Amino acid sequence: MGAGTVRLARPLHSGPHGFVPPYSFDLQTISLPEHQAEESAADAIAVALAAAPEITATTVTFRSDAQARAIRAAMARRQLTNYQLVPEAVAAVHFAHATTDMREVSALAVYDLGSSGLTVSVVNARTSDVYQCERTSDISGDYLDSLIREQQIASGRIAHPADPVGLAELDALCRAAKEQLSSSNAVALPSEQGLVLLTQENFEALMMLAIESSARMTRDVVIRAQQPVQAVLVIGGGARIPLIARVLERTIGVPVLVPPEPETALARGAALLARPAQVQQAPAAPAAVPMGEPDDATPAWLTAPARRRPLSALTSRAGHNRRELNGAVLTVSALVVVSAIGLGLGYGPEVLERGNSSDGSQAVPESSAPRPTLAGPSSAAPPTTDAIHATVAAPPPTQQNAGPTTETPAPQGPNTFTVVPGLPPIVVPTLPPVVLPGFPPPGG
Repeated sequence: MGAGTVRLARPLHSGPHGFVPPYSFDLQTISLPEHQAEESAADAIAVALAAAPEITATTVTFRSDAQARAIRAAMARRQLTNYQLVPEAVAAVHFAHATTDMREVSALAVYDLGSSGLTVSVVNARTSDVYQCERTSDISGDYLDSLIREQQIASGRIAHPADPVGLAELDALCRAAKEQLSSSNAVALPSEQGLVLLTQENFEALMMLAIESSARMTRDVVIRAQQPVQAVLVIGGGARIPLIARVLERTIGVPVLVPPEPETALARGAALLARPAQVQQAPAAPAAVPMGEPDDATPAWLTAPARRRPLSALTSRAGHNRRELNGAVLTVSALVVVSAIGLGLGYGPEVLERGNSSDGSQAVPESSAPRPTLAGPSSAAPPTTDAIHATVAAPPPTQQNAGPTTETPAPQGPNTFTVVPGLPPIVVPTLPPVVLPGFPPPGG
């Protein structure tokens, strides 16, 4: 993706009825305004994917982080997700590996001269790590075209265009003459304003200062990267100028590689890098922990949330707890019924009197801490103010050390049951036998 130009490349594979040379591509170039490059690139990719459903991967090159963000936004607006972004230098190095013997190259300088500027990068040829990348607009394809235009106007053979449209047509004519000089020594192109006549010697004289300046910039970038390079790869439309390769080799002192059709090197390298986008998978569930006794080092209050148990285990445990609770409720209910029967038959006073007797038949262990008393609203009168002050002001009673006391268990009859230790026993009365009509009395 350049300034005003979007290039699409798709590798061609040999079919059953024909042979296709390796690294052959179906190339497409789209010219457009510079400020619409990202949007137009996204439109072109969407059209290509719709026309060829068999395409499974897309790679887009970017020059800067700002351009990468603009590409992502344009692709998102078109709901395109199966793509990846790679820096231009990485695509260039990958293309160099595919078309050139790079076994002795560990660091590569990439000289990319396009229509809007020059980008120089120093890249690790084996890992594709970018050590240094700098860009300038002091030299560009458009600037070189303007040098030719001004030289032709100054010669008197070309009249200065009167409007912007005529100026754009003259610039296009000068660009065509520049490209033809890559394979010929002279070129003559007619136009409405006159004849564009340019020789190789005149052209190199016009370009020499700008190209030498770009070669010195490339050398400075290599020095700042602190990585000795073994080769320079020249790509972009400006790579067709033979003078650039000669000046770079003389200035830096390493071989210069110029691939065929250098303006499409980035698109072809991106096509070779295309892989299906990796979809982020959901995090895997934690491994199931077998049920069992918790570790001794694990706190009891952390056992339940820390150990994930199957739902069936939780359900069975809940049912077990429910059965235990039901059993406890039934036991308490039975005790309440028995107590109610005893009180209703007149044994309540005897039970309460026996439990509160002072003869020590049912002694309660003494304790230094006072026990709370649960009493109803009418069990005792509220203390008066004088009693409260007397209680607060009076010193605590002195307890004599009477020595250890021995508890004497209360005698229990056959119908006496102690349910809770420390509480009065429950006496179940003996009920008279029930004689049913038609049956003999017991013992008869």
